[in-house]
Amino acid sequence: MLAQVRPAIVSTVFFTLLLGVGYPLAVTGIAQLAFPAKAGGSLVRDASGGVVGSRLIAQGFDAPRYLHPRPSAAGKGYDAAGSSGSNLGPLSDDLIARETEGAAAYRAATGQGAVPADAVTASASGLDPEVSPANAALQARRIAAARGVSVAQVEQVIAAHTTGRVFGILGQPRVNVLEVNLGLDARFPVPPAAR
Repeated sequence: MLAQVRPAIVSTVFFTLLLGVGYPLAVTGIAQLAFPAKAGGSLVRDASGGVVGSRLIAQGFDAPRYLHPRPSAAGKGYDAAGSSGSNLGPLSDDLIARETEGAAAYRAATGQGAVPADAVTASASGLDPEVSPANAALQARRIAAARGVSVAQVEQVIAAHTTGRVFGILGQPRVNVLEVNLGLDARFPVPPAAR
């Protein structure tokens, strides 16, 4: 029996070390060398070098001077530790009520009748860092009024942080909310008293 158990134990230890330790370390090392920013979480830093967020994870912005992200069902909202969708089906009364309430609030905030789907629906992770260009464009007037600048100036910042389709054909154009908000703060700072 020892002749059969020993090779099984040796194989288990060998493959655990190879595939459970060696392979992940090798992949992590290659990623750190080839794509250091992405491997480090795509962190965004302020002028002093402090981390203010990640290009990959949404944050809750609700002040009128900021571009607002998609709603989040993650934890208590935008909680990366509780990443998840709501799991509510299309016929759920709770989902219908939440989206109806969200659409009314969006119309009130933007003064527009149109409501893009991503303005009232959470993503599968609840942490989608991007909104559609249509959603961003409809928020431009509110942002401009809150910052005391023209809508065209806000649209320029939004356009600067809009990414097109991958390879020109895959996915949809999208606007990174954190990058737009940092761009707005850099270009049109709000006095501390107005915050």
